Amino acid sequence: MLFRGTSALRRAMVRSTAVIAGTAVAATVGFVAAPAVNAAPPTAGALHWAPCDDPDHPGAECATLEVPVDWSRPHGPTFDLAVARRQATDPDARVGSLVFGPGGPGDSGVERVVGGISRFSPETRRRFDIVSFDPRGVGGSSPVTCSSDLLARRPSPVLASQADFDATLAYNKRLRADCRARTGPVFDHLDTAQTVQDLDALRAALGEDELTFHGSSYGTVLGAQYAETYPLRVRAMVLESVLDHSVSSTRGFLRSGAASAQDSFNEFGKWCTGNPACALHGHDVRAVWQEVLNRAERGELEDPAEPGTALSSADLVNKIALRKFYNADYAELATAVADMAASAPLSASPTSVSPLPPAVPVFCADWHLPVRDHQEYASLVRMMKRTAPDLPHLLSIQMTVACLGGPAANPQHRLSVRGAPPILVSNALHDPVTGYPWAVSVARQLGRSGALLTYEGRGHGSVTRGPCMERAVDAYLTGLTVPPRGTRCPALPS
Repeated sequence: MLFRGTSALRRAMVRSTAVIAGTAVAATVGFVAAPAVNAAPPTAGALHWAPCDDPDHPGAECATLEVPVDWSRPHGPTFDLAVARRQATDPDARVGSLVFGPGGPGDSGVERVVGGISRFSPETRRRFDIVSFDPRGVGGSSPVTCSSDLLARRPSPVLASQADFDATLAYNKRLRADCRARTGPVFDHLDTAQTVQDLDALRAALGEDELTFHGSSYGTVLGAQYAETYPLRVRAMVLESVLDHSVSSTRGFLRSGAASAQDSFNEFGKWCTGNPACALHGHDVRAVWQEVLNRAERGELEDPAEPGTALSSADLVNKIALRKFYNADYAELATAVADMAASAPLSASPTSVSPLPPAVPVFCADWHLPVRDHQEYASLVRMMKRTAPDLPHLLSIQMTVACLGGPAANPQHRLSVRGAPPILVSNALHDPVTGYPWAVSVARQLGRSGALLTYEGRGHGSVTRGPCMERAVDAYLTGLTVPPRGTRCPALPS
């Protein structure tokens, strides 16, 4: 159906709603009430666009937007939010600005725009200025800075005892203090509730009465929370590869993530069994993979990217397998696994502990994932091994360990969205990190506003997976035409 938004009426309703500017950010862990909706709009800052300093990728424009460090103190200290755009390729057909919410957490929206915007269809690029930003704490927006020496001393994320658990708590506390001192006051205000206000300030600075938004992966948390906070300021919103920020327990969060990862491994095995192009075709894929994993556990597996260096089992899982699952690169993964299986073993040696993503503090500010002690940690690890027997040491358990001992300013809660227009929720059936059940849950939480679009294939990201998906998303963004309930698009051929 075609949704005909009563924009003038909705804007009048916004103006008639008198609420304190900004949203107070909870300082305690646990559940919090949904933020107040339709707070008074921020004073629109100025965006002075100039060509970005990247001769290899011409055509993008960059600017900065001054925003408060803490939106509960709008007249307090500020910092500059880095912003970039590429203008619509057909100015005469331009609809407006589409703001892209980057994933991660820790992805740079500026880099996405400057380096190219292939994730959007030609029609979307024709009709919209594509705008994005570096979220606070990332890239050019007051990035989190920590001691390299302290980061290098990160203890193993695999905790073998209560002593390891206690040592990790102490290390986390020391690291947070160091990062806070080096980063400055923004370090304590990195959560998505604060970024919602940054996003609304950007909307105002772009001169848009209503926001057109596309959030991908972690950007879906931002989009959903914006719709909750400012439902009457949404024109159109795509949430692609969806995180469910209502998952309340540590066990539930880890179990659902492990199930999604294992589902993608199972799909990889099915593909190899039925496809002669697979380098492991005719072999027991799970058995070959397990042997490679065992060699990595013993420190005998050479890192393909660093000859002579041992590849850890965690890096094998997270940096090789899961990354290939993102784009369903099954042929490349099978070849890599076959090559590793055939390689000569290294002399057993300890493997290094890989650094965590730089925006761990953002994740920790948004997720309250308590673990009482080593006994509970060990129980969680056993549960994950039962759920994902082929993929130990998933990044989600490592991130949980990295957050131990810290408060969450913006912890999980169920969405409460009232009065927003239809919001398009898009997900692949076989997504390795944001599983399909999360998308179903978020669409339901959105209530009458939630419209679920299903890609029946594999991978992380779905909106440009074939003409069916592109047509549905283009029609929604440009003409506000919502796909019929239950719309499903076929998988692209493997």
